[in-house]
Amino acid sequence: MLKAGDQAPVFELPDASMEMLDLSTFRDRHKVVLFFYPRDSAPQCIQEAIEFSDLEEVFARHGAVLLGISRDNFLSHAAFREQHGLAAQLLSDEDGAVCRQYGVLAEQQVNGVTRCQVERVTYIIDRDGKVCHVVPVQHAKGHAAEVLKLVKEMK
Repeated sequence: MLKAGDQAPVFELPDASMEMLDLSTFRDRHKVVLFFYPRDSAPQCIQEAIEFSDLEEVFARHGAVLLGISRDNFLSHAAFREQHGLAAQLLSDEDGAVCRQYGVLAEQQVNGVTRCQVERVTYIIDRDGKVCHVVPVQHAKGHAAEVLKLVKEMK
């Protein structure tokens, strides 16, 4: 897992509209709230994404953009956004390459089968592309507000 002070790895991933998004386009212009989550349909992930989306305008007023990443494909993201009225931009990392770069893949055994699961972690990246905060998700409820508080404290 990355830590505060590390340079955030740049990447290019498709969003729910199948448009490619390049993280480097935000450099020198915006802070980035990059939240990783396991899957679109998981109850805690739904709550977390809704709370981030509900606060999107407040994040924007403080110079931050919201980007969510899971290994779901762009079609799943499009349905997830539509079903829950999400404003946060969701990116598809189907092969897990970006999740690996950010150190958020964890192996779990379920019924004797080992699978890689995306950990729920939020990175707050400054305008210079440096990780300022790493916020593991303890509870989905209130996580977005906790992250917003940290964004507000940044210059």
